[in-house]
Amino acid sequence: MSVIRVLPDLLINQIAAGEVVERPASALKELLENSVDAASGEISVTLAQGGIKQLRVSDDGIGIVAEQLALALARHATSKIASLDDLEAVNSLGFRGEALASIAAVSRLTLVSRRRGERHAWKVEAAGGDIAGLQPAALESGTAVDVQDLYFNTPARRKFLKSEATEYGHCEEMFRRIALSRADIGFSLQHNGRGIWQLPAGSPERRAAMLLGEDFSRASVALDERAGGLRLWGLASLPGFSRGGRDAQYFYVNGRFVRDKLISHALREAYRDVLHHDRHPAFALFLEIEPEGVDVNVHPTKIEVRFRESRAVHQFIFHALTKALAAPIRTRHGAAEPSPAISHQPEEIASYTAQPRQAQMPLRVEERVDLYANLFGRLGKPEAAPENEADEAIPPLGFALGQLLGVYILAQNARGLVVVDMHAAHERVTYEKLKTAFDRREVAMQALLVPVSFHAGALDAAAAEEHRDTLAGLGFDIAALSPTTLSVRALPALLQEADPVLLARDVLKALRESGAGQVIAERRNELLATLACHGSVRANRRLTVPEMNALLREMEATERADQCNHGRPTWREISMEELDKLFMRGK
Repeated sequence: MSVIRVLPDLLINQIAAGEVVERPASALKELLENSVDAASGEISVTLAQGGIKQLRVSDDGIGIVAEQLALALARHATSKIASLDDLEAVNSLGFRGEALASIAAVSRLTLVSRRRGERHAWKVEAAGGDIAGLQPAALESGTAVDVQDLYFNTPARRKFLKSEATEYGHCEEMFRRIALSRADIGFSLQHNGRGIWQLPAGSPERRAAMLLGEDFSRASVALDERAGGLRLWGLASLPGFSRGGRDAQYFYVNGRFVRDKLISHALREAYRDVLHHDRHPAFALFLEIEPEGVDVNVHPTKIEVRFRESRAVHQFIFHALTKALAAPIRTRHGAAEPSPAISHQPEEIASYTAQPRQAQMPLRVEERVDLYANLFGRLGKPEAAPENEADEAIPPLGFALGQLLGVYILAQNARGLVVVDMHAAHERVTYEKLKTAFDRREVAMQALLVPVSFHAGALDAAAAEEHRDTLAGLGFDIAALSPTTLSVRALPALLQEADPVLLARDVLKALRESGAGQVIAERRNELLATLACHGSVRANRRLTVPEMNALLREMEATERADQCNHGRPTWREISMEELDKLFMRGK
């Protein structure tokens, strides 16, 4: 007959340790969060053998009074909350009161602290949960927790630990997460006596550059959006800076690093229209929300959260990030006003500012030398001009020099050479115009001078008849001439240069396979991207210099113009420094 027993405290703590202290990195997380909550200005971490042999965290925080040191190692003892109301509005990282007790149950732990204003420091020691008496100690200020021989008394658990290098990697990642969340605190990390990180307190941007790399910092966009009691701020990589994995994705809710399906979905959706399908963005983003609006007491590790208004949070994150990623090239380079929409048609002349314009240059073959002399002269900085005045007159993508093999536009800006994939760039410009026109129900229809007929199957003919209104909303007029023949009488004006039959077949296929409702609701962008591809300039098409410049200006004023509709880059810049290295100038 089985007997119900009350488990002893030590066994309870060891059970809890299985959830809270999965590995050295888990213990490090709990200790670092305690130091952050203690209003520390400097936090130091020392590891030995990946944190298995030793894990020490010291800070200069407020400290713990001597009478409460032993209590700090007791189960469910905390200074963070005192009632259910406190639990429902937690604004600290720690609050469960089980981390120190769990760690002490499976290690040899020493806790030393000196309360601010106190004359002496005191310490308590615990070995496998047995707590020794209070003793005097030496410590200048704050608190230091020294954890030795993790899992020494639970060998079965210790066997599940990986190699020293692996466990250290997890510890360093945990250090990175906490350090990234609080740029106002200085952090340091040592492993096996070697200094790894020394991070002085500073700005969030500088901390992100130090931990995630200067490349990330240069290729990211800053955002700070507020709405309905929510704030999202931080750095998100532009699509051009993508990675093969999710190793550089950091998202925080009220300063707490979290992994949440709802948040992940909102972020994926924001990047869906600009990122190649097998690539992942990098970001360090911080969501601030009223504590009452989020439940952080979902799991002992506190890495999962639950939002009271999950739909509103999802939409806010999605729209805030979409807005930041959609910023036109000109806006990101500091231009105050977007340039007017400029047609890429041959008869149009590119314009930019009140400065002399390339469009006014003579383009006849015999005057080509004058064109380039004028171009290079204008791009140079006049000696009498202030330091940045000449650069401000030059658009971010510069002025066109010519075409390369009918595929790339070569341009010169203030920093060096710009290479543009003309089809990919024009595809994005056309795509964004189509999306805007479609959302506003303003897709202009261009009647064909001579309608084009083609053989169609019965299903295509039925789709043309059934979805006539949807086709008209997309800018198409497709009519049946016979049960097996359709006639294209009008196309979207933005796609008037495209092949009418190929366009018609693609749009009818989408409507036939998914139905008008699903195409509009779920596959709208996919369909419009396909149409934009048809309507874009093709490779080997020769463009005039005004056409090239008109495309560059449109790119600068178009949202998401850095990537084509499939996530590939539309342009790259090669600085003069990079070119000089290629040719070993100055060597």
